[in-house]
Parts: sequence; C-alpha cells; structure tokens
Amino acid sequence: MPDTPPPSSPFPAPPPYFADALADAERLLKYAAESGMSIDNVTRDAVLDARVASSTGWTEEAAANLITALSKLAALASPVTAASLLASSHEFKPTVRGYLITAICLAVFIVPFSVASFLVTAISNTLNAEITTANALAVELNTQIRPPETASPAIAPQASAIQTPAASAPAVPAPHTKVGPCAVSSTTDIPTPLPPGVNQDQVIDELQQYASTIRAIDSRARQLNAFVLWSEGDPCAGIRRNAAALHRVFELPAGLPNLAQAADERTSIYQEVRYFAQSLLDDTSSYYGAISACILPALYALLGTCAYLLRSFEQQLSARTFVPSGANFARFLIAGIAGAVVGLFHNLTISQGASVSPLALAFMVGYAVDVFFAFLEGLLQSFTRNATAPDSPAKS
Repeated sequence: MPDTPPPSSPFPAPPPYFADALADAERLLKYAAESGMSIDNVTRDAVLDARVASSTGWTEEAAANLITALSKLAALASPVTAASLLASSHEFKPTVRGYLITAICLAVFIVPFSVASFLVTAISNTLNAEITTANALAVELNTQIRPPETASPAIAPQASAIQTPAASAPAVPAPHTKVGPCAVSSTTDIPTPLPPGVNQDQVIDELQQYASTIRAIDSRARQLNAFVLWSEGDPCAGIRRNAAALHRVFELPAGLPNLAQAADERTSIYQEVRYFAQSLLDDTSSYYGAISACILPALYALLGTCAYLLRSFEQQLSARTFVPSGANFARFLIAGIAGAVVGLFHNLTISQGASVSPLALAFMVGYAVDVFFAFLEGLLQSFTRNATAPDSPAKS
C-alpha cells in the first residue's frame, strides 16, 4: 500500500498572529470579490478553512494554507492592503478631524495677521504719499506768503518738522502762544498783505488742500495707532471729544482774514501730526515687517502642508490605499522650518515678468517640500562647483 501523509497535527498554543492574518485575508478576500477580481478556489477555500480552524483548532495545514492565500490576495489587491482597507473604513474620521483642527488653528493666526499686514501696508503707503504732499504744500505756501528775503528755509529732506519763522517775518503778527498740544490761538482780524504778484485765490486753494491733507494724515495715523495697540501717544488726545476745539485746530478760520497766520497755525499742528504719523510708520514697519518676514511664511508653509496632506488623503481614500503615518508630523516640522527660511529669499523670480511673493512661495514650499529641498541641493551644488573649480592656467 502506498504511504499516506500523516495527518496535520494541531497547534497546542497557536500564535496570536494567526487571528490577525485571518482578519487580513478575509478583508482582502472581500475587497477582491467586491472589485470583481478573479480568485481561484484554492485561495478562497484556504481562507474559509482557516475561519473554521480558528474555532475548532489550528492545524499546520490550515495555517500554511492561510499564509499562502494571504500572500496571493495581497499581490492581487496591491497597492491596496489589509491595513489600508481597515484605515479607510474606521480611521478616516479621526484623520479628517485632525486636519480640520490643524487648518482652523492655522487660520486663526494667518487670517488676522494677513489682513492686518495688508491694511497696514495700504495705510502706510497712503500716509507716506500724503506726508509728501503736505511737505510740498508747506514749502509752497511759505514761499508765496512771505517775501523772498523773509521766507523761511525750505524743508530739509532729512528734517522731521517744519521750522516756522518767528522774528524773520515782520509783516506777520507775533506768533501765538500755545497752551497745550494741538492748541491754536484765535486768528487776528488784521489782514497781512501778500507779496506782489502772488495770486490770492491760488494761496487759498493751497491752504484748503494743506488743511485737508493734515486732517487725512491725522486720521490715518490714528488708524495705524490701533494696529500697534496705541503704543504712541496721540498729541490731540485732549481735544478728541471736543468738536469745537477739533474744528478750530484742523479747519481753516471762516473768511480767512489773515492768510499768513492761518498758514502758520496749520504748519504748527502739522509738525505735531507728522511726528505722530512718522513714529507710527516706524513702529508698524518694524512690527509688521517682522511678522511678514518671519511668522507668516512659516504659517503659510504649514498651511501648504495641510493642503497637500488633505489632497493626498482624498486621493488615497478614493483608492482605498490610505494608511495613517507618523511621518506627517515630520513633514509639518520640515515645512515650518522651510517656511521660516523662505523669508530670507524675498522675491523669487519664476520666469520673465512673473514673480512670487514670500508668502505665496512659503505656501508652495509647504505643499511641495521635496521641491524646495531639491532647489537647496541644486544651489549648494552650484556653490560647490564654483568653490572647487580649478583656476585658469596662466598664459605664457
């Protein structure tokens, strides 16, 4: 009689991984059946027999057939794995929740800082233009109202305040005595004649524009003060609630009986308002310049990484290949470092006529960290080639 193989002996204490292998094989078998994949009977029966063996007792033959069937199913379903099927079914909600919380936390910082930086930049640019206009008007009025031999010097480019003449203009009444910040005296009714050849209508028009510009500078300076948490003292804080005093300080007197004194008073208040505005321009340039160059690029890089991971998660979830990975935290860390470095590069020219701001570049760096490191490696290689290039031989 021919020899028959001995019956497979049962495992007295089956390893724990048998249950995990059986769950993975059943999960892959179900996925393959749902996807319309062709499964041979031997592989199918091996998984079904293993389920029976898990209740009646594992044998060497059932365990070996299960491992073989699991290997075939894994190759058939690739790149889908048992782990990705499990994660796609049970772990996608915590992942989505984590990405959502991360995006919200980033938005809490990015949106206010970005809006504040945009507004500060717009207000500062307008304020600089208005200060330039007011300086030109001050020089023009000083030249027109007084004769050349008594006209005060023009505003020096580096000076921060206009010097108003006192004793050098005998035709002008004695200057008023100020009783506090933003205070002016009542305009005298004694008119001061204009020098010959000066158009009075033109002087009045320039005075009106001068006063309007001073009011605009004061208003924008107070707006900037709010962005630096009122760090600068308002020179007119004592009269802000007094409409009559504000009108007397910032508006031209009715009828303009004395053009020279009206111009002097406007120049006096302009000195204080301009100093206030320039102090705020320096503060906002320092504070928001640091935010725009150091903090926002890192935050935008993190936001770019969040967008990349969400896009990858959506693709992997659709293909059922999603598997949670601890490498995502490392990617966030690398993106934050790369975004902070981007602030050092300022504007990056992509092609002729096109450039990318540091914040947009930081977002792209966070989205494609690998591209950024490839750029750095190429940059280092170019430096290395230049450093190691042999000197040209001297011509004899």
